[in-house]
Amino acid sequence: MSARVLVTGGAGFLGWHVTAALVAHPGVDLVVAGDVRRSSHPVEGVVYEECDVTRPTGILPLLERHRIDVVVHLAAIVNPGRDHDLEYRVDVEGTRHVLEACVAAGVRRIVVSSSGAAYGYHRDSPEWLRESDPVRGSDEFPYSRHKRLVEEMLAGYRETNPELEQVVFRIGTILGPTVQNQITALWDGRRILAIRSSESPFVFIWVDDVAGAMARAATDGPAGIYNVAGDGRLTVREIAARLGKPLLTVPAGVLAFALRVGRMLRLTVHGPEQVGFLRYRPVLANDALKRDFGFIPVKTSAEAFEAYLDTHPGVARR
Repeated sequence: MSARVLVTGGAGFLGWHVTAALVAHPGVDLVVAGDVRRSSHPVEGVVYEECDVTRPTGILPLLERHRIDVVVHLAAIVNPGRDHDLEYRVDVEGTRHVLEACVAAGVRRIVVSSSGAAYGYHRDSPEWLRESDPVRGSDEFPYSRHKRLVEEMLAGYRETNPELEQVVFRIGTILGPTVQNQITALWDGRRILAIRSSESPFVFIWVDDVAGAMARAATDGPAGIYNVAGDGRLTVREIAARLGKPLLTVPAGVLAFALRVGRMLRLTVHGPEQVGFLRYRPVLANDALKRDFGFIPVKTSAEAFEAYLDTHPGVARR
């Protein structure tokens, strides 16, 4: 059975790559990209529609008009700002509206882009997080808290509406040729920030691998919850060495104080909670993605980082 797919957030960075992968997939009949903004580089063959997930009635008409049977839900605010209420409306309430519309329209499957942030940033997290580990989030970090709330909502729907199949991807740090976010900003300065006594390991995934996994999830992939990350990890020391930049190592308490003062003076949107974000990175094991979902990322974490550097000349000194 060929899929008719709606991608929320379809005009965004990840949405562009996902819609392109879906259009090219032989198991997809129709791709509709729903977003609050126009795509600056529309993908040929994709139908673009206005779609605001914060409006309770904004999704159901699209599903019914296009006879959608699969929804890929990407709409979210990834880079935190000062408007946490807006972030909650998009991330949490928006997901609720999408789920309600899916049930009302008889959609058979929803694919959701969750995050490794759903696990939270905790001192006692295992060295490698697996899908069976608890989703605790971190309340002091809105994006992480929102992802936990969304996953709790999804768990509730799996109980009350089992007819709506779910594929939930807990995604690591996505890198791509045009990506710019709070992670990549850490690499732009003359020095690389490090917290004393912390390796701060990162797992990366190249955007085309995420799009490929999404396309499989929307067509013939099995339902379930999967970490999405490349093989291996890179510590902050390894990242600094590859960039050819010295480490600026500071105690956690000093950094927390500096961030608290900086936010009070409105010099930064980040606060002391950012210390945990840097110090206790969720390191995602991808065994289930490869073994159970049947998808092997083309690039490892290290290869994704190299590809990022190739497409962002000037970040590395050598």
